[in-house]
Amino acid sequence: MTNPDDGRRCSAEEFLTAEPDAFSSAFGDVEIVDGLVVQLMSQTEAHDTVVRRLASALEDARTTSDPCMRVSSDVAVRFPDTEDSRPDHRLNVRYPDIYIRDCEPYDVNAVRDHIMLVVEVVSKSTADTDTGIKRQLYARAGIPVYLIVHFAKDWETIDRIEEYRLDWSGMRYMPHQVHRIALVLEQPVTLAVTFDQLQRL
Repeated sequence: MTNPDDGRRCSAEEFLTAEPDAFSSAFGDVEIVDGLVVQLMSQTEAHDTVVRRLASALEDARTTSDPCMRVSSDVAVRFPDTEDSRPDHRLNVRYPDIYIRDCEPYDVNAVRDHIMLVVEVVSKSTADTDTGIKRQLYARAGIPVYLIVHFAKDWETIDRIEEYRLDWSGMRYMPHQVHRIALVLEQPVTLAVTFDQLQRL
């Protein structure tokens, strides 16, 4: 991730009153960290393929007997503000690669409380954030399941998918399973999908 040259900052009021595509139109793909508009590097075809295929697999895994669930990709989620007296140093908005939430009406300010599973597909520019900062952020928000998709050294094929489950007592993620050939989930949906199915062009 790289910061825009002008160090653009944004308050919650500015974000909530702006047009939905205002920031992407101005900066491309962004996230907002402590009020700073952070520009994201463009993703590879392999990354895009895995995100699309996995989101589709999660949608298809829903059944009529399951609670109502929606699968979203790159949709804004506001996390708790940073404690700072300056309004443009507080806002935190992330755009997870994929998440599953309940069917309550979408509200960027509250949607984090309705997310059941979140997924990040690691890229060269986001590896530290996905495995460190976001792992802590999503756990503190109370999201029960976090999946991190890691590519092999060629950045074309999936090496592993790490599954973390929330330890509610400490609001931190604990390793649950490392998937090596296929992703097999029990919650919030029952799913079995091979890595080949996720990455095949």
